[in-house]
Formats: sequence, C-alpha cells, structure tokens
Amino acid sequence: MKIAIASEGNSINDKMDSRFGRCAFFAIYDTDTKDTRFLPNPGKNASGGAGPATVRFVAQQGAQKIVATELGGKALDMLNNLNIELIYDKDKTISEIISKF
Repeated sequence: MKIAIASEGNSINDKMDSRFGRCAFFAIYDTDTKDTRFLPNPGKNASGGAGPATVRFVAQQGAQKIVATELGGKALDMLNNLNIELIYDKDKTISEIISKF
C-alpha cells in the first residue's frame, strides 16, 4: 500500500507540511517495499484549485492513504470519491509518521 505524506522537504527527517495543497513535497511511502520517495508537489504554486489538483497528483502515484494536517472541502470530497483514506496528524517528522505503518 502507498501512503502520501505532505512534507516540508525531501528527507525523512523533515516535518510534515501543514499545507496539503501547497506543501513543498510528498513523501510516498510503500508499506510493501518499505521504500520512500519524495516528489515535488506540482500544485504548490497553483493560482487556484491546489487542493483538488494535489489529490489528483497523489492518486496518480497510487496512494491509498494520505497523511495531512487538514484539507479543504473540495479536496476532501475528491478523496472520498476516489476512496482514498485521510489520516489527520500534525507536528511530526516524516520518519515518525512512517514508523506508525
């Protein structure tokens, strides 16, 4: 299973980003292989609709769960429609989030 985590940077020692749609990176953690890769968020600088664009991006990466601090209504609706589970968390490093899985 793949889990997308909103991240401030591209290292497991970085903190999760409180901004979902405009986070700097996504850590994509694969629970099967234990591999983590970091991808820049293409919606970071969007003029509008960053949340839904970001949901589409993580869905294209195969994420079945997203770890974030909060999401807007449109992004949340899209997650529900795509059957992607949202896990709320905050103030942790990417490594601390991964250790929960």
